[in-house]
Formats: sequence, structure tokens, C-alpha cells
Amino acid sequence: MSPEVLDNPVWSALTGPHRGFAEHGPAGLAARYTGDASPFAGLSDPSDPRAWTDLAALAGPGEGVWVTGLLTPPPGWETVLTIPGVQLDGRAVAAEATPDAVPLGPADVPEMLELVGLTKPGPFLDRTVELGTYLGIRHEGRLVAMAGERMRPAGWSEISAVCTHPEHRGRGLAGRLIRAVAAAVRERGDSPFLHAAAENTGALRLYASMGFELRRRPDFVGLRTPAKEA
Repeated sequence: MSPEVLDNPVWSALTGPHRGFAEHGPAGLAARYTGDASPFAGLSDPSDPRAWTDLAALAGPGEGVWVTGLLTPPPGWETVLTIPGVQLDGRAVAAEATPDAVPLGPADVPEMLELVGLTKPGPFLDRTVELGTYLGIRHEGRLVAMAGERMRPAGWSEISAVCTHPEHRGRGLAGRLIRAVAAAVRERGDSPFLHAAAENTGALRLYASMGFELRRRPDFVGLRTPAKEA
């Protein structure tokens, strides 16, 4: 349960608990999630130019990839978008089941995608639900809030896709679901952590009130691989 794996969470996940969702570069120095599960890629050592070359070979010339951390791409890579973020350690968060939370699975994906499209909590794709436990709360049969797990570095699990329909905010649904997902993570013997955009101050206040502690400030970076030479 070493916190140091959180310095490179995507790589740790794709070479550990999430290896079944991994696509690897030809040199084995870079990996990415399958495109229908998550857009993120990881490098064995972000300071090693060979790892970046391997990621470029994996993605193909002129293709988009998402990475996270404190990193500087080599020359030839185009930075398309940088989102300043925070990484929060959730070991102090109280974990408890929520009686009205229901498990969500592949059959619920259309509703989950609709809620994500409305609330914009971050990337959520057709197979993201397979990455871990996802829980939701329904009102009159309609999915109005959800939370689940995304990256799973060794000994840790990222709570993600935390969102509530605008008409149902202010009822504490997000907090209850976060604690419920944290309970599932702890039951497995792992510890929860969380990423969020640094500008999402409302969510950060909620997370701080629950006991999440700032660990580091990584960026979420959308990149384009070097174009193929003419």
C-alpha cells in the first residue's frame, strides 16, 4: 500500500490490478487502457525518452493520448490541453455502506453515460464500468447519482465518476456514494484516493470535509504524438 505508486498511478494500474485492460508498447515501456475503458496511458519512467518513443509507437503517429503526472513531453509531442489537477489521499475518509445505493453494471451504461454527459465528472466510456465497483442512487427509477472506481494502482483504488443530477444536488448523495465506494475498496484491502480538477473548488471543499488530504498536484495532459516524418 505504498503511497509512492500514486506518483505513477496509470502505469502501476496497467502493470498490476488492471493488466487485463492494458495495451503495451513494443518495448514494454509504455501502456494504455483499451480505448473503450479509459483514455489514459502510462509510462514506466516519464523521464526516460525511450518510454515516450514506446508510447508513440503504441498510439501511432499524430494520435491523441492522455497522461497524468508532473511530466514534460519530449520535442515533437504536441500539448493539446492541460488541466491542472489535485491528487487526494483518502485513507482518513470514513467508509460506510449506503442502503439505497445499488450496484451498476453494463446494462446501466446508457443511463450512466447520460448522467456523465449532463454533469461532466471526467472521462467515462462504454467499458469504464468494468474497472471496479460502481454504485448509483435512483429516484423514481431514474439514475440521479453515481460514483465508482477507475485506476487501480497496487494497493489503491481511485474513486471516480462522482456525479449528481442537478435537480438532486444538496441532498448529500455524492458524499454517501463516495463513502460506500470507499467501503468496497477497504473491504478488498486497498485504500481510496481521488483525482479532481484544481478549479473544481466546490468538489474540493466536499472532499476536504470528508477527510481527503492533498498529496500532490498533477496535471491531466492531452497530447498528440509526433507526426510521421515525410
